[in-house]
Amino acid sequence: MRPSELVEHALDLLVKHDMAGFAGLWAEGGVLEFPFAAAGYPARVEGRDAIADYLRGYPDLLDIRAITAKTVHETADPAVVVVEMTAAGVVVATQKPYELSYIAVLTVEDGEIRRYRDYWSPLAAAELMGGVDELISAFAGSDRG
Repeated sequence: MRPSELVEHALDLLVKHDMAGFAGLWAEGGVLEFPFAAAGYPARVEGRDAIADYLRGYPDLLDIRAITAKTVHETADPAVVVVEMTAAGVVVATQKPYELSYIAVLTVEDGEIRRYRDYWSPLAAAELMGGVDELISAFAGSDRG
């Protein structure tokens, strides 16, 4: 599967709330990184099992209903794609609308994600989630999942 095809499949799984399937796209030793992570938010999740655990409760926090914008850029390295996207849905706790833009840089080898760098705005996400404390506890809290 080409990296751009893997992106399409991954986003379809995300909208379907199939987090086990989404996490299953990572290589066993794959990495999920958040270069712009806020203090207290995990900057790196390593390994397919850890990524699956991290993503497990995601639909209970954010009900992503659509990818409203998406552009996939192929790069000089055939294993790397850059994805610009906007996810739209609802913040489950507040039932308020959620819409946030992301840029992701994916490295795909042997049809699996080796590295997924997720660039998003923690400030914008915190505003949508109800504040920084809510964001941190939702995604990094020990009661998650």
